[in-house]
Amino acid sequence: MQSKETKNLVERARKKEPDAFTELMQLYMKDMYRVALAILMNDEDAADAIQDTILVCWEKIDTLKYVQYFKTWMTRILIHKCYKLKRTMQNTERLEEYEEPAVYDEYKLELMEALSSLDEKYRIIMTLFYTEGYHIDEIAGILKIPKSTVQTRLQRGRAKLARYYYGIERKV
Repeated sequence: MQSKETKNLVERARKKEPDAFTELMQLYMKDMYRVALAILMNDEDAADAIQDTILVCWEKIDTLKYVQYFKTWMTRILIHKCYKLKRTMQNTERLEEYEEPAVYDEYKLELMEALSSLDEKYRIIMTLFYTEGYHIDEIAGILKIPKSTVQTRLQRGRAKLARYYYGIERKV
């Protein structure tokens, strides 16, 4: 749920006030990063998708019908950008070089490893639900899939993570 201040920023951004739009993007930057990383599993690609999303949001913010759905609208754009980037990457061969992380963050590495063990269809739903705080029906709307599919994937994603962390055997 958005605060009055956030709604005010969206209204001002719709009037093409650059400062309001910048503040709005900074407010949601971490959220966008987590969603993009859940899909692309790469910092540089996530940054590219976020940059494209910000540009589209600026250009098309006047098409936003309801101010209260700004975050959902922005997240949907981001997800489309991520999948587009992913398709583009699949069409070209990339040689990835292994780089040591600049700052060793054991928790982040462990979480990334655990999430990367999940299929993308589970990973994106787990990220939207747990990290971004979206409700099941909101996720269904963003991904344009039935609510029951979101519930099933959430349950299976949890079970797969439990097996990953604890070696628990359950049918999924």
